[in-house]
Parts: sequence; structure tokens; C-alpha cells
Amino acid sequence: AAGRQAAAYDADAEQGAPRISFQPSDLRTAVRRDREGNLVLFAVDASGSMAARSRMAAVKGAVLSLLLDAYQRRDKVGLITFRGSSATLALPPTGSVEAAAARLASLPTGGRTPLASGLLLCHTVVQRERLRDPRRRALVVLVTDGRATGSASALADARRAAGLLAATGVTSIVVDCETGPVRLGLAAELAGGLEGEHVPMASLSAAALDHTVRRATSSTPEPLRKAA
Repeated sequence: AAGRQAAAYDADAEQGAPRISFQPSDLRTAVRRDREGNLVLFAVDASGSMAARSRMAAVKGAVLSLLLDAYQRRDKVGLITFRGSSATLALPPTGSVEAAAARLASLPTGGRTPLASGLLLCHTVVQRERLRDPRRRALVVLVTDGRATGSASALADARRAAGLLAATGVTSIVVDCETGPVRLGLAAELAGGLEGEHVPMASLSAAALDHTVRRATSSTPEPLRKAA
């Protein structure tokens, strides 16, 4: 590029002068503009039995679908499950579909619903990834009916944990998978505590989750904000 730019000066060169003379303004350099990627962190209620297996199947499918083009999108996807007495980082944030397929091959379900533990682990993972790459935009996708069990204070603990996560400024979506004729509306309340979006999805599917995430990540305008 510098040679082509400098050639314009050649016509004015004096007899015997070098055929090509370079000027400082002739120098060009390629500038790489990296696309800011997303961190999509799923947190799924793995308690119960048949319903939990259905939720896990849908979330696994969405994770793998999102990772199929994660390299081009510069995205990472992670998965937290909560069941029994604690939450587990089943899939640390990754851009590899192969790593995800191996880690997600078999995940346990059943037991109580430690919702607060799931939210607190989301907070930990988001903050850790923020330190690693402050420009990466995070989206927490919580798949739950909003119920919390395990102690008399389980629901209150979950509300406090939701407030802590919301204080980080992370974007969140609560995918409400509550079913049945009597609905408590706990997931909608949780979305309010998270200052996030409430998406009722009684008929949960990988395709629907995939669509919800892609819509959210394509319209997220700002990078992660640093917590105060």
C-alpha cells in the first residue's frame, strides 16, 4: 500500500533521483477491529424428576446450538445447575462445542431447589469473567418456575441473591417454565428482583431458548458495567 501511495510522487522526481520516494504519510497499517463477544450463562433448575429432565434437555440443546457458531460470534456459553443443596458450574464458559458436548453428556437431576445458591454462583461466575474480559457482554438466562425449597427462608434468600446479582448491572432473562392450572407467579417476581426480562415458556424447547438468547444478545447495546 505504501509503494502504491508513494508512486504518485515519482512523476515529480528529479532526474537521477530514486524511482520511488516514501513520505511519512505514505505509511499504512492494517487495523483489526475485534467484535465484542457475549457471555451467555444459563442457570437451570435441575430439581424434581421428569420436569427437570425436560428442562435439562432443552437447555443442553440451546447451549450446543449457540456454540455451533460461537467462534464467528466470539461468544462463550456456560451452564450452572442447581439442585439438592447447592449449585454447580456444570459447564465453565467456553466457545467449544466439543467441550460442551463432553461436559453435558450426563447431568444429575432431582432433589430440592436451592435457587439462592444458583443465583449466587451466577454472580461469582459473571464477576470472574468480567475481570478476565471486561468488554465481553454478559447475559444470564435463568430457567426456573421461581420456586425455592430447602429451608423456611429459601424464598427470602433467593430474593436477596437476586438483588445482589442485579446490582452488578448484568442483563438477565427469566425463562418461566411454570405449568399447571394454579400459577404462583414467582418467576415473574424473580425477574423483577433481577431487573430483567420475564419470558413465559410453558412449552420449553431448545429452539425457543436459542431464539430468545439470540434476540437478546443481538440487541444488548452496552458492555458489562463494573460493580460499585
